[in-house]
Amino acid sequence: MHDYLLYSLITLLLSTIFSMGGAGAGIALIPIFNFLGLGFSVAKAVGLFAGASTTITSSIMNIKRKMVDYKFVFPIAVTMLIFAPLGAYSSSFIDENLVKFIYMLMLFYSATMMMFGKKKALFHVESKYTLFIVGGSVGFLAGLLGVGGGNILIPLLALLGYEPKKVAVAVSFVVPFSALGSFFTYATYVPLDWGMLLVVALSAIVGGYIGNYIMQFKLKQNHIKKIMAGLLYLLALKLLWHFIA
Repeated sequence: MHDYLLYSLITLLLSTIFSMGGAGAGIALIPIFNFLGLGFSVAKAVGLFAGASTTITSSIMNIKRKMVDYKFVFPIAVTMLIFAPLGAYSSSFIDENLVKFIYMLMLFYSATMMMFGKKKALFHVESKYTLFIVGGSVGFLAGLLGVGGGNILIPLLALLGYEPKKVAVAVSFVVPFSALGSFFTYATYVPLDWGMLLVVALSAIVGGYIGNYIMQFKLKQNHIKKIMAGLLYLLALKLLWHFIA
């Protein structure tokens, strides 16, 4: 019960902060839960469930508001829904230290994009084939690492020249479903505490609502993203220390 309270409070705090920055907290929850004693694969499954719980509401709302550009979303959605579970399944055959090393690189990437990422596109790509490739690649990597993929997908699509608002809506639509696909794949071979999953999911949902409410006070999102980036850098450095110590 003590563990439930600890994981609940951590999830509530991080979900509040990350939702204020327009992102999911799963990317930070996974290494923290692992540091606290959860197996890495278990931590990935818990983080995926928490992330999906907080983002699926925004997906439904975007559908109701008719904000989703299905022609743009379809190639990304289909390939992520296929390749995310494949990545999650592949994780059981790959050395855990290698997966952790890739996760560390992703933390550095995500933190750098939050802290220094430029909005200016490097390319202007219009081909749908590119979206299929991006969706499949990001989906597999997201499933392997146990994340929704939004932290990888948003800056990548922005660099390829796609409209930021369209990208944000597309990612919020597809990420919860790819996350659930990965989660159920992990659930087939990872022992899960469903009581903990429920507690963490509820905390993530509450934290998401609190963060969205605080955003109404027009806080500067750049400042919040710097806090998020700082936390991700610390987690990445902690993982790096694990490899060099």
